[in-house]
Amino acid sequence: MRLLVVSTWFPWPMDNGSRLRIAHLLEAVAKDHPITLLSFGREGGGEDVAPLRRYAEAVHVVPNTPPGRLAAAGLFSTVPRYFAQTRSPEMLALIAAEASRHDAAMAMQIRAAYHLVEARPGIPILFEEAEVGAALEPSGTGPARGWRRARQRLTWWKHRRFLQRLIGQVDRVTVVSAPERDHLVALGCEAGRVAVVPNGVTLPAGSPVRRPRAPRLIYPGAVTFSANLDAVAFFIREAWPRIRGARPDLEFVVTGETSGVDVSDLASVDGVRFTGRLPDVDGLIADSLACVVPLRVGGGTRLKVLHAMALGAPVVSTAKGVEGLAVDPERHFLLGDTAEALAAQALRLAADAALADRLAAAARERVRERYTWDRSAAILSSEIVKLGARAGRKRVTLTNPAAG
Repeated sequence: MRLLVVSTWFPWPMDNGSRLRIAHLLEAVAKDHPITLLSFGREGGGEDVAPLRRYAEAVHVVPNTPPGRLAAAGLFSTVPRYFAQTRSPEMLALIAAEASRHDAAMAMQIRAAYHLVEARPGIPILFEEAEVGAALEPSGTGPARGWRRARQRLTWWKHRRFLQRLIGQVDRVTVVSAPERDHLVALGCEAGRVAVVPNGVTLPAGSPVRRPRAPRLIYPGAVTFSANLDAVAFFIREAWPRIRGARPDLEFVVTGETSGVDVSDLASVDGVRFTGRLPDVDGLIADSLACVVPLRVGGGTRLKVLHAMALGAPVVSTAKGVEGLAVDPERHFLLGDTAEALAAQALRLAADAALADRLAAAARERVRERYTWDRSAAILSSEIVKLGARAGRKRVTLTNPAAG
């Protein structure tokens, strides 16, 4: 089948989890289905389309529409403010022009799904990686009061209803984990129309090299993403003093983009180092004492966890950090949901090389069994085939459209 792909993220360079997933899945799927890629551009433009031509017959890039001011009437729109502000007439026109030459369409994440549905292309649509978690619970349950809290709850309600409508107008949906599938069903989507396509990694050839582990804890993530910044700040302020007090020889290294984020107060803490984005972090991760994942918010599944496990680095994580992954505490990773527990688990690894080796070996085997890109791409390819097998355009229906 000829496949029209609309992507929220321009997939190159593969410098975050979304781009990694999109690029790896599309390259594998393109072996069986010719692809035309329509992608929103990177901030600042200057996209390099050459690497994408390995798997896409044609690539069209649409400049990002920066969020702007919306009239007061937008408050009462059924479309959440961000999507209304970044609606792209150019992308809608491009989809309309390309759709007739393709057999099916695939939206990579929610913004792409919004534009595909808006364009009404007249061909079956697969919504890839529908992240639902944020639509289940209102964000206005914190310290906000009065109008601010009401606005937070309105934003949550609009997002929930918006996602329900999108799901109701596509043919098949994929999610990254079983919990995300359960969330989708809770929104009223037929379970039979939802497939779990896990995140994956590319396993290094052979077994990880055995070597003494450096006295380093590492967090490989861009703090330009709010969930990563929250995790890093929490760890440095609450857990790191406990670790540093017991083991002053250890350092905590944060890799990933920092542009536009003031981390000076965090970087000034003894033993903490922010590297910024590096061209290759595999070596740093592989020989670290542990990859710590102190995430407290966010959805999906954590490519940084799978990446560390594939490289043979032991992982210390909160439950949120490994949410959706079929991994067990004390077998594949060490669990710590408080600052005290995270510090204690990191210190355990520092004192017990045999424990670190055992966790690393079991985790790498679990990744090999369940979390490779080839395995994930095979599941996605089967979902694309199901689109072509459907007689006419049958939409996913909500069992309870009024839910929520």
